[in-house]
Amino acid sequence: MDRRTFIRSSVASSVALGLSPYLAQSRNILVKPKSIGVIGLDTSHSVAFSKIINEAPEGSPLAEYRITHAFPKGSEDITSSVSRIPGYIQDVQALGVEISDSIESLLSQVDFVMLETNDGRPHLAQAMKVFEAGKTVFIDKPVAASLSDAVKIYQAAAQHHVPVFSASSLRFSPSTQAVASGEKIGKIMGADTFSPAKLEPTHPDFYWYGIHGIESLFTLMGKGCTTVRRTGNAGVDVVVGEWADGRIGTFRGIRDGHQTYGGTAYGTTGVAPAGMYEGYEHLVHEIIRFFGTGKPPVSPEETLEIYAFMTAADISKTKGGKPVKIADVLKKAGA
Repeated sequence: MDRRTFIRSSVASSVALGLSPYLAQSRNILVKPKSIGVIGLDTSHSVAFSKIINEAPEGSPLAEYRITHAFPKGSEDITSSVSRIPGYIQDVQALGVEISDSIESLLSQVDFVMLETNDGRPHLAQAMKVFEAGKTVFIDKPVAASLSDAVKIYQAAAQHHVPVFSASSLRFSPSTQAVASGEKIGKIMGADTFSPAKLEPTHPDFYWYGIHGIESLFTLMGKGCTTVRRTGNAGVDVVVGEWADGRIGTFRGIRDGHQTYGGTAYGTTGVAPAGMYEGYEHLVHEIIRFFGTGKPPVSPEETLEIYAFMTAADISKTKGGKPVKIADVLKKAGA
């Protein structure tokens, strides 16, 4: 049997056995993709990301990776999350993902991790296991359910020398990136963004969903926000941030009426729309690039400032809209 016949026979046998070898046809050799484990099947992101990666076309950078294992446990008591798990288990199994009975078991069989648990409260404990195993990890929003836990996560990652990053998919929407880069309207002088801001009693108000529009705001404005003020009612919130260089950025969190994503950026040479949702694929490509390089596309400092912004907005609400300093909030959280 010649070499080519042997390879074809091996691939056919592997497929028949339900295994997952991948043929790099241009070189006629068997190549096993780098494996990714997913922690948490209580969010639609787990299924969407698995589908994007595991069904990536040949030649795509994504095809060099595959989600191979998932640990289902996410939230223990958020009904909207817990109720999804049985269905999402079936969905990822249909994509060739094996279900692990523990995080430890998953970590022993994968190269990289996506921490997808929808509930931010167990993230610190889950992330610590990942750090101790030395696995590069993407942590989906929210990083945690408190600023102090978010700070601890990044501190632990640094102590264990494990690359980590977190972001909303809206950060990497191409239209927003084009505006943020300065190529469309020059330097950003200010921005207003909006998104749905559904509330979850176990999390600070914007951690659960308003994070999307706030991440868009920071994508445009960058870090450097110094003070935050918030006003609103049951159906809407408006948060005003002032940056150290005097620029103003606002976020509108929508609960009543039509809910969508968007915003406006004001530049030195023009005004442009930004902040739209343009799919998960762009975030997934950034995650895979991050797994390959170990270099996070969003700095820990910026991510923690985003969570401090949201925490400061909650404090401002309790103070009747008075301004709250970001530095004070970060210091109290141990940053």
